[in-house]
Parts: sequence; C-alpha cells; structure tokens
Amino acid sequence: MAQDSMKQYYMELGIDEKVYDFCNQIEESLKDRFNEIDKTAEMNQIKVLRAMQSAKLAEQHLFGTTGYGYNDSGREAVEEIYAKVFKTEDALVRQQITCGTHALSIALSGNLRPGDEILSPVGRVYDTLEGVIGIRESKGSLAEYGITFNKVDLLPNGDFDYEGIKNAINERTKLIEIQRSKGYETRPTLSVARIGELISFIKGIKPDVICMVDNCYGEFVEELEPSEVGADLVVGSLIKNPGGGLAPIGGYICGTKECVENCAYRLTTPGLGKEVGASLGVTRNIAQGLFLAPTVTAASLKGAIFAANIYEKLGFKTVPDGIQERYDIIQAVEFGKPELVCAFCEGIQAAAPIDSFVTPIPWDMPGYDSQVIMAAGAFVSGASIELSADAPMKEPYAVYFQGGLTYPHAKYGIMMSLQKIVEKGLIVW
Repeated sequence: MAQDSMKQYYMELGIDEKVYDFCNQIEESLKDRFNEIDKTAEMNQIKVLRAMQSAKLAEQHLFGTTGYGYNDSGREAVEEIYAKVFKTEDALVRQQITCGTHALSIALSGNLRPGDEILSPVGRVYDTLEGVIGIRESKGSLAEYGITFNKVDLLPNGDFDYEGIKNAINERTKLIEIQRSKGYETRPTLSVARIGELISFIKGIKPDVICMVDNCYGEFVEELEPSEVGADLVVGSLIKNPGGGLAPIGGYICGTKECVENCAYRLTTPGLGKEVGASLGVTRNIAQGLFLAPTVTAASLKGAIFAANIYEKLGFKTVPDGIQERYDIIQAVEFGKPELVCAFCEGIQAAAPIDSFVTPIPWDMPGYDSQVIMAAGAFVSGASIELSADAPMKEPYAVYFQGGLTYPHAKYGIMMSLQKIVEKGLIVW
C-alpha cells in the first residue's frame, strides 16, 4: 500500500509509471551498496565531530566580525577544525575565497615564483585552471610571471606514466598539481590510495617538491583525505562537499604551515596574511555545513550510483560504471548527441526546488572553450553539492551530474532526467 502511494506521488510529479517502475527496480538492487556508503559517512561524521570538540567550538565562535577582522576567534576555530579534519599543520578557510578555482589560484601563486614550473602528472587540468596557469591566454596568468607548465598524460588504460613523470621532473619543477576528480574528462577519478602512491613516487625523485591536490568533489567520499597520504596542500570549494549545502561561499586550503602561510599572504597581502579577513556572520553556516558534510556527501554518492546504473542499463557509457568504486560525487554519462544532453539537463532543472520552471540552454560560460549547458536550481547559486548537471557542448557530449542534499531529491532528479528523454522520444524502450 505504501509503495502504491509512493508511486502515486511520483506520477503526480510528472513521472510516468513505466519510468517509475524501471527506476524502482534498479534502486532495490543497490541497497547493500548504499549501506556501505552510510558506514563511510558515519566514520567521517565522527571525525568531524571529534575535531569540533577538540577545538572547543563554542557558541561565541558563531558570531561574526566586521572591518579588518582582527582577533576573529570563530574564524580561527574553524581553521583549526579543518586542519584537524584533514590532519594538516594549518588551514586557510575563508569566505573571501570566491570559488574552487580561486582557491587553486591562491595556492599556486602563493607558492610559486618566476622561473618555477608546475607539473600535472595526470594530464590536462580543469578548464578554468587553464586560464590561471596561462595555458589559455588570460590576463594576470602565472605565465605572465614567468611560471611554466608541463603535463604527463595518463596511459591509455588510466595508469600513471611513471617513466614519463620521472623524465618530466627537473630542477625547475616546484609544484605538482594533482587533480583528483575527472573534470570535463571521462578518465577515472583518483582514489586516495592511488594519489598516495603517486606522491610517494614523486617525492622519491624530488623530496622537496610541493604536491598539491585539487580535492574538489572528493571530500568525505572515502575515510582518508589526500593530506593523509603525503599531499602538502589539499584545496577545495565550500559550495561543494565540505560546505554541506549551508556555506554560502568560500574555499579552503589545508596543508603544511609554510605552504598555508604563503597562501594567506597571497589571499590578503604581504605582512598581514591570516590576521585579517572579517567573517561577516557566515561562520555559523561554514561550521554547520562542515558538520553536515559527511551525510550530504553520502546522499550525493547514492544519487550518482543510482544514475550510473539507470543509464548503463539503457546502453550508455557511464564513468564510473554502475559497479566501480567511487572516489568523488561526479557521475559522467556519455550520450553522444547534444539533444540527449539538453533533455537530461532539462529534467534535472525541472526537479529543482528553485527555478524548476526554467529551461536550461547552452551559453558562452566564462573560462570554458565551448558552450556549456548547466542545470541547477540551488539555494546557494552555483553550489554543485546541490542537485546539478552540466556539460560542454562538444564531443563526446558527456553530461556531468553531481550533488543532492538529500538522496530522495537526487533520486527524483535522475528519474525526471529520464522522463524528459522519454518524452522527447530520444530512447527506444
């Protein structure tokens, strides 16, 4: 009876009976997998709670400062908590960091000087970072300051090209940039274990090189973070996993004391560093978001696995596939046709709590080399820990789905994406 009532609710929300039955059958097969995700979330929840208690987070810390922000005890408490969670010497957690790309830019420019070289041992970097580095010409890029970039592509099977990496490291190599997630690629996301193996290999060649991990979309997916396997810096956005859907803006940089200090001087100004930066009343959101982050990340992971199994069953290539281990919250689906990408995104948008009536269309998004379509009806604008999907409008026409503050919402979004594809006659059942 309860199941019939549930079906009726979904049908009233625009889901055909056939779509509902198909998706429900797949969901039933995933319950054991979902239980394992809940166990990881529980471990990470305890880790965050322990860090907050150890830092003696108090109600007084939740109120903000203005102006210069000198002696902002709440800001200092949050940064202590982040350092404890990521097991690093220090942390920089600020709402003045506007996005993940900004956080990465601060980490790079703070720790590099003219003549230094960046090496990516995992192929091309994320699109927006190309402008920061100067791979794509951009005003104020690192290239304008005499900082160069080199990369070593992954092998065709996804393994690291250890020989190529060894040959690429030279006396100018100052920083290794490791992108954990796939970005707009369909390569595998890197596990923390694999990142640790890579860092160990690189440090064996050049011990003093800085190893930085772009940790966006990967936080709390596993029990360990890259900073626990040798990374000198881990960097990410607060409107992704660690913000738990409550942080309205911001980014974090966790790592060695020297590296974080260098970042602080770049974020603010030489001579002031971490001492300034008013919290402006958002400490409560940042702290509470971190507290919720493990369970919110688990909800997003379940949604990604649900999506992979549905679209794989329909004959589309999914990365990761339906049974592979997960190391970030992103699910890629290769559709091969632009109309399928647009229909998928229409479904995600139609399932949103905000702007559900809007139809997403491709547009010339700053920082990208092709038009991009984005679906997101989020409480925090652009927050990809909330239900969202985006895709560059170019071959192989792969869409990237992520987020979901709750699993039921992620589930409904995926069902609606399939509903829109069915309504347009783009698949044959």
